[in-house]
Amino acid sequence: MKEDIRTLLNDAVRLLREMIAIPSPSFEEEKVSQHVSDFLTAAGIMHVRLRNNIISVNSGYSPDRKTLMLCAHLDTVLPAEGYSFDPYRPSISGTCPEAASVVAGLGANDDGASAVAMIAAMRYFYSLRLPINLMLVLSVEEERSGSGGMEAVCAALKEGLLYENGLTLRTPDWAIVGEPTGMKAAIAERGLLVLDGTASGESGHAARNEGVNALYTAIDDINRIRNFRFDRISPLMGEVHVNVTQIEAGTAHNVIPDRCSFVVDIRPNGEYTNSAILDMLQEVCLSRLTPRNLHNRSSSTKAGSPLLWCAAELGIETFVSPTASDWIRLDCDAVKMGPGDSSRSHRRDEYVTVGEIEDGIRTYIHFIRHFLKITDYGNTLEQRG
Repeated sequence: MKEDIRTLLNDAVRLLREMIAIPSPSFEEEKVSQHVSDFLTAAGIMHVRLRNNIISVNSGYSPDRKTLMLCAHLDTVLPAEGYSFDPYRPSISGTCPEAASVVAGLGANDDGASAVAMIAAMRYFYSLRLPINLMLVLSVEEERSGSGGMEAVCAALKEGLLYENGLTLRTPDWAIVGEPTGMKAAIAERGLLVLDGTASGESGHAARNEGVNALYTAIDDINRIRNFRFDRISPLMGEVHVNVTQIEAGTAHNVIPDRCSFVVDIRPNGEYTNSAILDMLQEVCLSRLTPRNLHNRSSSTKAGSPLLWCAAELGIETFVSPTASDWIRLDCDAVKMGPGDSSRSHRRDEYVTVGEIEDGIRTYIHFIRHFLKITDYGNTLEQRG
């Protein structure tokens, strides 16, 4: 039976408060995953769990039909310093002057609001006869790019290792990635390449000016990285963005450091592979540059995608996102869209308004309804003329 919007909203707000009260930093999501699983069970939504990821499909799922996936993540970062309230004790009033009614706490905006709004959308469509399948994935380890989150889910789907009600779950054809975008649709997002730089030297006594100072080597390399220019500029994303964000060296004021480590945060623009960016920077640096992950590529929605048609026909604003998400791990066409504001993420006093959650639920339902019509009547830009 189709749920009414008011019930869906009330349940979503309640669930979000409960989720916030369960600390769930990356790699520690077992309790929040179990809690959400219990909620889905009570709501009559069948699902499977892979590690702490949750996967559900509509009741009429068929492996022979195409699939639209809704995905959001359950994990959070660690709380930022300076919270004016307990980040795990959510409040619904008086916390933020911008809104009369809010849910505040760590993970409210990133990414709890998207998760509960997508759960509400799945509940709305779960028992209806649909021309395509609807899949819900609530992933873990997203904030730390862990291999046990969406990466593991995609691998299991690709290999046909996930089953629900005796049916093999298949890799989706399209996806809506839930992240706080104000319900605008990101049609491209930058990837992420993090490099750990290590400069080596030789220790010595500072008073005698002995040794080889690894810190100076690192500084020289940091300046080379800072001044390096990538020639290819993306029409959608612009230039590659490179920033050195951390540095560490030395054990005492009178010891020449024989090792200096630094971290480079790189946001690719889709014009270079991550391997190519690594090779180009390593060529100009004496320090050893070690990538944490080479798979977090830039992403963009394919031209002619029914997702683009749907956004355009509903008047949903599109943009290019500077931040990475689980989109980088997907092999299907996607857009990124969810309630909340990205500027509130990873900051103190995180919150989302109840109105934003309601807008998220309504927009997801409206978008999926229209998408179902598009895929039922024509599927592609070429067929639609």
